[in-house]
Amino acid sequence: MKKEPVTASLIFAAGKGSRMKGYSGNKTLLPLIAHGSPYEGSRPILLHIIDHLPSGPKALVLNYRKEDLIRATASLGLDYYEQPLLDGTGGALIASREFILHREYDRLLITMGDVPFVRTSTYDRLLKTLDNNHMAVLGFRPADKREYGVLDIRKSRVTGIIEWKYWSEYPAHKQEALDICNSGIYALRRDDVIKYLDILKNRPHTVLKERKGTMTQVREYFITDMVELMHGDGLRIGYVTADDEDEVMGVDDRESLIKAQDIFQRYA
Repeated sequence: MKKEPVTASLIFAAGKGSRMKGYSGNKTLLPLIAHGSPYEGSRPILLHIIDHLPSGPKALVLNYRKEDLIRATASLGLDYYEQPLLDGTGGALIASREFILHREYDRLLITMGDVPFVRTSTYDRLLKTLDNNHMAVLGFRPADKREYGVLDIRKSRVTGIIEWKYWSEYPAHKQEALDICNSGIYALRRDDVIKYLDILKNRPHTVLKERKGTMTQVREYFITDMVELMHGDGLRIGYVTADDEDEVMGVDDRESLIKAQDIFQRYA
């Protein structure tokens, strides 16, 4: 009888969530059931996400208000890794190096702590894609794809992820052909993520970010670079698409929080 592969899950929850005006906590602990104010209530986003992840070891990458996150999840048997600097999704992956290297698993699922509605069945489809691919990307088709990165797909394989600032300059017909956007949720085989982790660490980007009211050059790392690196080495990157746009919505500001609470109320 074939052994069922073990899945490890990484949840990125280090960010401050500066667009959530009037709220000083970690946004992954915001409620999906509001009691009066949208910022007060029950069913924290993070706990809802964890409940829908596949079985297997799980780790939380944290920074801002880390004590609150540890307290809220203390009974769940998670591993915790601090991302000392908020240096991108790749930086969060690098921060969890010990988990990646030393935990026993076959497949690694990477998800975000502010994307509450990804279904267990969608995670399962994404992981199943690793049967024939080395990495898999969860995509979606939004009503308006502006600002999103898009998947460059050739012969059913993802060859790269193109950020908005680049593809927005493409001719209209080429823009229309790029119709699947990147959710920021990925799955990789264990050996491949280990191999490319150090390669990613040696490929920082210098970007301009606002820090305390001043535009400053900062170093960041991006998981999307792994797609380019792996494709360049002849490895296969597959994809699946979410059932709808709401499934992969991120809770970034008060408006999206209220929308998420409405969705939860309708479908809970």
